[in-house]
Amino acid sequence: MNEIPIYNIDGSEKTKIQLPKVFSMPYRPDVIHRVFLAQRSHLLQPQGRDPLAGERTSAISWQTGRGVARVPRVKGEKYSRAGMAAGVASVVKGRLPHPPKAEKVIHQKVNRKERLLALASAIGATSRRDVIEARGHKIYNVPSLPFVVSSDFEKLTRAKDVLNALKLWGLEEELHRIEDGIKRKSRRSQLRGRVKQVPVGPLIVVTSSDSSLKTAAENIPGFRIVDVNSISVFDLVPGGHPIRFVIWTESSFSELNQKFGDVI
Repeated sequence: MNEIPIYNIDGSEKTKIQLPKVFSMPYRPDVIHRVFLAQRSHLLQPQGRDPLAGERTSAISWQTGRGVARVPRVKGEKYSRAGMAAGVASVVKGRLPHPPKAEKVIHQKVNRKERLLALASAIGATSRRDVIEARGHKIYNVPSLPFVVSSDFEKLTRAKDVLNALKLWGLEEELHRIEDGIKRKSRRSQLRGRVKQVPVGPLIVVTSSDSSLKTAAENIPGFRIVDVNSISVFDLVPGGHPIRFVIWTESSFSELNQKFGDVI
């Protein structure tokens, strides 16, 4: 089996590690996209309307003989609603013609094996430079893929130290891409808290969600930290566009065989 290098925080090569079997999985963008859409549907919240909305009225049609349309009209006289059309669609304060229904099934289902296949295929694709660069990541100076770094990286507590390590690993152009792509929104979006639009940067996979690296790295725009036991298609294919550039720590990389041993 192939071996890939592990890099220290200072940019030097530490040692080599065996490539897990999951990286031998074929790249299946069709399966990845299907599972992504199915899992994204679970984030949707059902919505509906009151079945009697717009129909709680005493409206009744005047029928023919008055030279007016035969739509139902509110009974009574000498008040604002009297004589106005009501209780039907396309009139003021009327009902919706085809309202959304809360009982509509909006959550898609996907087989467990298919979901694991999509995740394994997405992880295996993190070793393909052409797929990652096609997404827009600038990793021309990254020495090898998949990119694995020493577990000492998880012990960093300052964003400054994380940035220095990233630059030594050849990710300076990627940092410039994120910085230049930050756009400030205005008007309605800004009023609702969506002040900035930040490009998606690298994903850092660690062994524990309580790692001190989480606070340090997530202060860098575009970066995200995820536990290897919680990694999903959402992390590797943000927005449905494969594949995100991933930085694996040595300890998290070693757990991939255990996590996907029964899939392959």
